[in-house]
Amino acid sequence: MKYFVERGCIAIRRVKKEDIKRLARATGGTVVVTLADMEGNETFEASNLGTAETVQEERVGDGELIYLRGLPTQRAVTVVLRGANDYMLDEMDRALHDSLCVIKRVLESNSVVAGGGAVETALSIYLDDFATTLGSREQLAIAEFAEALLVIPKTLAVNAAQDATDLIGKLRAYHNTAQQSPEEKANLKYSGLDLMKGKIRNNLEFGVVEPAISKIKVRLHRRACNRPTGNRPTGNRRRRTICRTNDTILPSLRPA
Repeated sequence: MKYFVERGCIAIRRVKKEDIKRLARATGGTVVVTLADMEGNETFEASNLGTAETVQEERVGDGELIYLRGLPTQRAVTVVLRGANDYMLDEMDRALHDSLCVIKRVLESNSVVAGGGAVETALSIYLDDFATTLGSREQLAIAEFAEALLVIPKTLAVNAAQDATDLIGKLRAYHNTAQQSPEEKANLKYSGLDLMKGKIRNNLEFGVVEPAISKIKVRLHRRACNRPTGNRPTGNRRRRTICRTNDTILPSLRPA
């Protein structure tokens, strides 16, 4: 530290390894573990250095932070959260992390669907109608799964202190109309919950969307759970256990 101070340089110690790697990527530098070369001499190459327009130490709250501005790449930023106590900071950190994960999912899938329980309600209506066309025990499993999908919009309404029974009833009516008249009432398939005003609206029009990849992965996960595991008796027993809803839904499966 003494040599850095004499040369008018800022030196930082006890930096986490992951933070050092982030700084190297942001500044275009290279992490140097040791100054020793193959011959045992101490050398340093200028090409390992990164660049930044300004490096300043600023006081934030009760601590001091090092700010690097004017980096060659703009893909790295730092968000500083400030709150009255640790509980509030934890909640802010959780909310920000969830928001960034949603953006990440949208960029991965490059497609979105209407939010506010629109997808779950539409799928529930479709499966409920499809279950009535079956005359076997599978009808019970499909009907129960359709009912379970409504837990998501119900939870959204309850968390917003809204009347979940009234809102879910209206939302189901909207999506049922959209599926019965797909040409005349096409916009109703984007209907979702407006938790601020306690009503139903076109969430796609108002920008309340969700990444489509999240819905697709949930569907693929369900299909993987229900996939038969082969001709072994143990696999058949496992399949019956997954598909049981307070009763034996699938008929007895005989090993080949």
